[in-house]
Amino acid sequence: MSTERSAPRYQQIKDELLARIRAGEWQVGEAIPPEEGLARDFGVARMTVNRALRELTEAGVLTRTRGAGTFVAPPRVEAPLLEIRNIAEDIAARGHAHTAELFSLARGQVDAALAEAFELPVGAPLFHSVLVHREDGRPIQVEDRWVNAALAPDYLQLDFSTETPNAYLTRVAPLASARFTVEARLPPRDIAAMLGIDARSPCLVMHRVTRGAAGVASVATLWHPGEHYRLHAVIDVEQGPRRQGY
Repeated sequence: MSTERSAPRYQQIKDELLARIRAGEWQVGEAIPPEEGLARDFGVARMTVNRALRELTEAGVLTRTRGAGTFVAPPRVEAPLLEIRNIAEDIAARGHAHTAELFSLARGQVDAALAEAFELPVGAPLFHSVLVHREDGRPIQVEDRWVNAALAPDYLQLDFSTETPNAYLTRVAPLASARFTVEARLPPRDIAAMLGIDARSPCLVMHRVTRGAAGVASVATLWHPGEHYRLHAVIDVEQGPRRQGY
């Protein structure tokens, strides 16, 4: 006789719902049946269904809106935390199409807030760009970047639809080091609009300072929709994190 114990009922329901989603029974953005209906179909208490739905929501498979229902969430994008890679190449590696929309591109200068990061005097010339990166048409990142004009003189002439800032900066000022922080923040209204999310939805925000051999080349703030984005890291104690670009 087998000694294996069957999975808890909530886990069985969770597995069944996940299998049905993966099979395409419910598409991204489509509502799944309400708790009462699922409890009746599975012959369990509503609290059992509630736990299954709650865990699928925490895993990013579902999204729940009070008063509206439970919906299939878009798949989450994963990005490496300790590697600095070209977002266009990452998207292509997933078999998807990358597009970039330029919202702002202008000359600027170092102010008191940027002087320490760039290690430059106030008034030194900078370039500033704001882009939205999309994966198969869905916004996944707002890139707000300041660039050292002395190290990237052609930045304002770039065609961002064919070359990302990462690719250009890697070419003209190869990366020597980087430092960054990650935090969860509510987006300003303009960022929320660019990402197509509610301003009450938290974002994962990465602040990154990248340095080439001749000095700090770029200070970037990268906004990602928190519901559909997660960061991961793998540390090799022999090799350390890889640094590949801006």
